[in-house]
Amino acid sequence: MSSKFDLTDALLEKTPQDSVGQPIEQEEPKSRRMLSRLSFLLPIAFTLLSFYVRFHNIDKNNYVVWDEAHFGKFGSYYIKHEFYHDVHPPLGKMLIAFTEWLAGFNGDFNFDSNHEYPEHVNFKRIRQYNAVFGALCTPLAYYTAGNMGFSTLTTCFVTLMVTLEHSFIVLSKFILLDSMLLFFTLTTFFCMTKLFTLRATPFTKSWSWWMLLTGVSIGCVCSVKWVGLFITVVVGLYTIMELYSFHCNPLLSRKTVLKHWTIRIIDLIAIPFLIYLFCFKIHFTILYKSGTGDASTNTLFQINLENNKIENSPRDVVYGSDVTIRSHGLSPNLLHSHVQTYPGGSNQKQVTGYGFADGNNIWQIKFPRSSANQLDFNNTLNGQILTVRDGDEIRLQHKETKTNLHSHEIAAHVSRGCYEVSGYGSEEIGDGKDDWIIEIVEQRKSSNPEFPTEDQTTLHPVSTFFRLRHKELGCYLTSTGLSYPPWGFKQAEIVCKYSWSKMDKSTWWNVEEHWNDHLESSPNYLPPKSKFWTDFVLINFAMASSNNALIPDEDKYDNLASKAWEWPTLHTGLRMCSWSRDLYRYYLLGSPFNTWLSTASLVLFIFILIKLLFQWRRQSVNITEDQFWNLAIQGGFPFIAWLAHYLPFVTMGRVTYVHHYVPALYFAMLVCGFVLEYCFKNTKSYVRYSVYALLFAGCTYTYIYFSPLCQGMHGPGVRYSKLQWLPGWDIVL
Repeated sequence: MSSKFDLTDALLEKTPQDSVGQPIEQEEPKSRRMLSRLSFLLPIAFTLLSFYVRFHNIDKNNYVVWDEAHFGKFGSYYIKHEFYHDVHPPLGKMLIAFTEWLAGFNGDFNFDSNHEYPEHVNFKRIRQYNAVFGALCTPLAYYTAGNMGFSTLTTCFVTLMVTLEHSFIVLSKFILLDSMLLFFTLTTFFCMTKLFTLRATPFTKSWSWWMLLTGVSIGCVCSVKWVGLFITVVVGLYTIMELYSFHCNPLLSRKTVLKHWTIRIIDLIAIPFLIYLFCFKIHFTILYKSGTGDASTNTLFQINLENNKIENSPRDVVYGSDVTIRSHGLSPNLLHSHVQTYPGGSNQKQVTGYGFADGNNIWQIKFPRSSANQLDFNNTLNGQILTVRDGDEIRLQHKETKTNLHSHEIAAHVSRGCYEVSGYGSEEIGDGKDDWIIEIVEQRKSSNPEFPTEDQTTLHPVSTFFRLRHKELGCYLTSTGLSYPPWGFKQAEIVCKYSWSKMDKSTWWNVEEHWNDHLESSPNYLPPKSKFWTDFVLINFAMASSNNALIPDEDKYDNLASKAWEWPTLHTGLRMCSWSRDLYRYYLLGSPFNTWLSTASLVLFIFILIKLLFQWRRQSVNITEDQFWNLAIQGGFPFIAWLAHYLPFVTMGRVTYVHHYVPALYFAMLVCGFVLEYCFKNTKSYVRYSVYALLFAGCTYTYIYFSPLCQGMHGPGVRYSKLQWLPGWDIVL
């Protein structure tokens, strides 16, 4: 290698060109024809090997392994059509349900953790269908490396790393989302590299097709896990750089630039969003029965599910009625209170939001403190039943604790800019701050067209949305969407806040259940249908809330959790199942060869980049636009993709596990490919082939040596003591 680094020689394959820059067709020599045939057979060979190592011994452990307890169960809910709630979007779980259906599963097994699969559940077939996603990552890696311009040796080495990566293999063997997430992450980056190869021919049929496929892939990866947003950011950055280069090109007309913008907005923004939206439409359509996830939805959604637990109640809410009240905001929980008190502030009884059925959700509607009228022993006023109407003043008394819904000028405990809401006093003890004013904001009609039109000024269960304005303070009862700390059992925060918009849904409430012995229900009443957009927004916010709640519990030791710094260093692994010597045991740990080599490559890449920048500043190297783009696609974007998939887990407060590093590890492997290209592409043949021979041998030997981790360990742990290289690896009992 010369003293002055030639970026063209190192990063570009030179092709003879004519005077207008088009490649000159040359007679293909015999050696190149052989190489062409080899390049056709290589991805097939790697793919067959990938299928073998992922399918091998896939059924040796016939117990529910690790998160199969979650995702296998979610798949069964689709088969039984029972609504559930999870922290992830539905596409991956619907694909799992599809594989279960293909395997003949009828949903009668609950996938309880560490339970043996019954004979009639073809868990081997279900696992195999899911393993296909992991196996197909191999050809994607091969063709991605080819699109990036890597040499055949580097392309094969990166592909071998992906094929024999222990963590990729073991995650592919079970009913999990990780292999699907990795597959769609790879398809997205592959499509981006394919677009890179077509930069010179925009608006052609091939270019338009791959632009559309990129958007479809983005929609799919984001619909499996929100982690897909990380690769979306990478594609977005690539797109911004492309559009900027178009703006700087004086030869392009405004019309052409506008066309570039329009196509990308449609294909890379609109199409992914529509796919994400469509997945939820299918999700809601399939899950039409009441299930375990009802508490995460609003009243209208629940009551339209088959076999729901909301009883048909009297249509007019009156003073003296017992009710449950559900928020219509982004945290659709029931208004709740209990005997526990706030640790600060007023030290009065806590008022929270709670989604599940509970006796502490029941409130009785009373006359306000400001009124001299009081209910008699029959819960009527002088024998007359009075309905609750728009503008009425009411007092809500908690059924269990007999305290009143109360607010005062004391700061809330989480949202400090709002007022605390508490349970205070009793029937005899209280003041004007127990009083609230009903403000009806919307009335929904029955879905039964023959049901008579109801009074629009009267409070009705299910169909009336209203706000509760504090009479003295003027603030509104609100569900903020945040949660209390552990002293509040992590239940939803309820406050009184000033709201200047009638359309502030966080201040909207509706009566869900209604009981009154003096009134009869209306059997002909059918509730209004829920709106898809409302359901879509609420379920996504519920997913976000559930994700935010996955924080480490300081009072409990989680032996499976790990920190982000431990992943690229292989400081620790994860036991995926029971560690009984009588079972096949699997240990989630990256291949030491792949992980440590790729981690070292990340450090080397930074030094290479610094060196190139230094040479460029000293004008000892001249980087053309084409060379810059090749440098970006081969090294820059894989490194950015690694950062995008790794740094969020470093900063986030939620609990993290080893498998969160899987997508980042793939991009670290691509960075490794770039470093090898940079260091050895222009060396003498015997040096280059010797280095790559050692790399291929090291990758293969490491897989074989540590293969029990991903193919299953059986019998006494002492057999595998040689695998425990670091003290943080708890492989041996």
